[in-house]
Amino acid sequence: MSLTAIQLSITASFSELFERCAHEPMALLLDSCDHPQAQWDFIFRQPQQVFTSVGNWPTILDHALSQLPHYQGPEHLPFQGGLAGAWSYDAGRVLEVIPAIAANDIKLPELSVGLYTQALLRERSTGTTWLVAPRAELDTLKTYWEHPASAAVNTSPFQVSSTWQSNMTASEYARKFEQIQEHIRAGDCYQINLAQRFSAAYQGELWSAYRHLRQYNQAPFSAFLRLPQGALLSLSPERFLAFNASGHVETKPIKGTRPRASDPTQDLQLAQELQHSPKDRAENVMIVDLLRNDLSRLCLPGSVKVPHLFKIESYAAVHHLVSTVIGQLANPRDHIHLFAACFPGGSITGAPKISAMEIIDALEPHRRSYYCGCFGYFSQHGHADSNIAIRTLVATTADDQCGTLYCWAGGGIVADSNCTAEYQETYDKIARILPILTAKATQVTHESR
Repeated sequence: MSLTAIQLSITASFSELFERCAHEPMALLLDSCDHPQAQWDFIFRQPQQVFTSVGNWPTILDHALSQLPHYQGPEHLPFQGGLAGAWSYDAGRVLEVIPAIAANDIKLPELSVGLYTQALLRERSTGTTWLVAPRAELDTLKTYWEHPASAAVNTSPFQVSSTWQSNMTASEYARKFEQIQEHIRAGDCYQINLAQRFSAAYQGELWSAYRHLRQYNQAPFSAFLRLPQGALLSLSPERFLAFNASGHVETKPIKGTRPRASDPTQDLQLAQELQHSPKDRAENVMIVDLLRNDLSRLCLPGSVKVPHLFKIESYAAVHHLVSTVIGQLANPRDHIHLFAACFPGGSITGAPKISAMEIIDALEPHRRSYYCGCFGYFSQHGHADSNIAIRTLVATTADDQCGTLYCWAGGGIVADSNCTAEYQETYDKIARILPILTAKATQVTHESR
């Protein structure tokens, strides 16, 4: 059996196409949301194998990738059969010894990665849609996508059925902020990403919730993954690692945030303030240095460079300060192992990374689950891309249409951070998420401020 790819004649949007399989376990949409920088959108379904146990996951996944049928099709396609899915933040515990202190109350596997021999790809610049599949399944899958059978679609409306509750009050956040300052003064770390978690009950269809959020968050690294026990919804603006087939690697860490303003003049002032903020630039360069070190573990000496430092990228709710770090793998087939060497991303831990992760586990009341993990894919020919799972919601399902929804927001704290400003930043980051999912924005309150 070999894999190949053919063009399809489809005019439906990718959201409409994904609707057909959104109910299937391990159906995955990697969605660029029409972002100007976007190049491809992906739909993955019906994996040949699913990996949920972390074990020695870099070696396990690398071995699985090597067992795929050979691909014989257009060479320019970024996915030619391979792995795709989500890695939880806690998947990093396999790679480093981190004391388990924070409560693990979200009962989902730490890995939700499939081995896929079929995928739908859309090239945004041309609008061309490609089907990657085993040759023996091409006709059946072509019919499935081009001539869908009429089927009852679950249209149960989504609603948040309780108020959002944080796992820390403003006073508790302030105490944790001061503990971080003590760690910094003691030399244990020089930056810590502290996050608070919001949770609420929900009813209805989670795919409907994602589609609604998508209208307000045009984030280039968005994703929806259906799990047997719930779903993962990501509206992430941040790339983690991208590889091409020759082993070139790029990462784009985000550090530095300002809220958007409705007045254009004020909005521009906020962006310029961020661009020239000594505190935010220092915070950003700390993570750039961390990632330069991470990439250097497997990249050729002298190949790790920083072509862009402190660029402004603007999204629906916030402006971000973004840098770009690149490198060249010594062996292009080492992309999964470099991904593991850099995991989880330094922009959402702090630095030094291991010390930061230990402090996070001691200060945050609950584990992060898939927040600050990754969504992404690894093609068997070496191409890969992944996000940092910020602006991400985790949904667990108690029964068919009911469960709990979790959402996190955090920020990097350094020696000259201001507690009030850092606490407010967490709310700025979810300004186009939690209020959008509730009937009234007032349901998201600043508890005990």
